[in-house]
Amino acid sequence: MLNTDRCVMNKISKNDYEDIKKLYFDERVREFLGGVVTEERYNNIFEEMLNDNEESIYLTVRDNTTDELVGLVSLDKHHDGVSTEISYQFVSGLWGQGYGNEVIRKLMDYAFKELNLNKLVAETQTANKASCRLLTKLGMSIEESIYRFGAEQYIFRILRDEYYKNN
Repeated sequence: MLNTDRCVMNKISKNDYEDIKKLYFDERVREFLGGVVTEERYNNIFEEMLNDNEESIYLTVRDNTTDELVGLVSLDKHHDGVSTEISYQFVSGLWGQGYGNEVIRKLMDYAFKELNLNKLVAETQTANKASCRLLTKLGMSIEESIYRFGAEQYIFRILRDEYYKNN
């Protein structure tokens, strides 16, 4: 569906079950995402991802030469019920190698050009410094700070005009 220099992003299929499960059971990946989930919870999440719709897209991110899982990204309705949120989880052993910037930039490009969205948001815990740096590097700015899920969260946002001005 989407390609970058190093990755290919495709809609999730049943064949992705075990690879994606590793993300949901990795304590480092899940540290700021509510923690590791139970087997039952993961099964429900995976079924929801398989049944995406016009308002939600879930994509696996794989290395385009080895086909190894790099991560999982999505465009989905934000908790505000209005905005579209970019979400992501990357294999912890690959952190710091630029995959986040490469993949999320491509997903933003797709959201603005192909889906014709005017605004994107991303929510992350204020304690997740790496995610905050990534979102800032991508041109997003903090729209608000809220308390949700038992922790302080930043809501980052970027408008289409801001994105094109910087890209």
